[in-house]
Amino acid sequence: MSDLLLRIKENVSRVIVGKEAVTELLLAALAAGGHVLLEDIPGTGKTVLAKSLARSMDLAFSRIQFTPDLLPSDVTGLSYFDQEKGHFVFKEGPVFTNLLLADEINRATPRTQSSLLECMGESQVTVDGVTRPAGSPFFVMATQNPVETLGCYPLPEAQMDRFLMKIGMGSLSRAEERRMIDRYITEQPLDTIKPVCTREEIIRLQADCKNIYVHTDLRDYLVDLVHGTRKYGSASGDSRSITEGVSPRGTLALLRASQGFAMVQGRDFVVPEDVKAVAVPVLAHRMISDAAHAEEREIYIQELLGSIPLPTEDWTRP
Repeated sequence: MSDLLLRIKENVSRVIVGKEAVTELLLAALAAGGHVLLEDIPGTGKTVLAKSLARSMDLAFSRIQFTPDLLPSDVTGLSYFDQEKGHFVFKEGPVFTNLLLADEINRATPRTQSSLLECMGESQVTVDGVTRPAGSPFFVMATQNPVETLGCYPLPEAQMDRFLMKIGMGSLSRAEERRMIDRYITEQPLDTIKPVCTREEIIRLQADCKNIYVHTDLRDYLVDLVHGTRKYGSASGDSRSITEGVSPRGTLALLRASQGFAMVQGRDFVVPEDVKAVAVPVLAHRMISDAAHAEEREIYIQELLGSIPLPTEDWTRP
């Protein structure tokens, strides 16, 4: 792991007990320049993890608490008439930042959710015909509760496709939960952590991530995985509820996430284990199926990983 990523991971671990695998995926997404959706039941530490990462970096930070009455202009900003200046003035919304926490994103209406599409895809915001950069770097961490439906709106497929990864927090072991009690019994660790890196370091990190070497055989493997998600339905004798596979954007997402995970592991080249580590978080949420059968998508990806042959190679840069 690079020194920068190691510093961030250690800083986050001062607050979050366990969850090393989740933290590594989050850092891989950050290095790859993607966005992350943290999904799990209430109380598993989604918001605390997002805040811990935000406070570990000296970046502009904004948080939006999504609610049903939130308007698109509450996210992007709006133009208003300034009587003293005699013309319209644009007031920037919280999306003009480096690191955005979109808390409980599925509580907002689809109209408000769609206000994030442009900035998540292109790091820019267009309001009243004027396009403005959102920030550099620009990283969105969103949270949502998968079990509560009252007052919630499912994220459209186009919105889901903007997230590089969807990550579940999982539960703590008994030992980890005991350690959490010891850590939190007299203090709140989140209030004590300080930034360990600068904005310029994150920009260099994301530029270096694109130079992580990917062997030609691994590039073929990535394409085979994505095309494997498109083989489904009654014509193939598959009884699953999956109706659409992964888009070409998902292919690039798998590439970038694999490069980011390799960097987290301290390598300048990708190995098959990197691809397998990020395949489910990157691909499963991009497949379209009945919401009641969401777990089938993860199972399907796991089966693909086991069924597609991969030649043994020296994966280092030639």
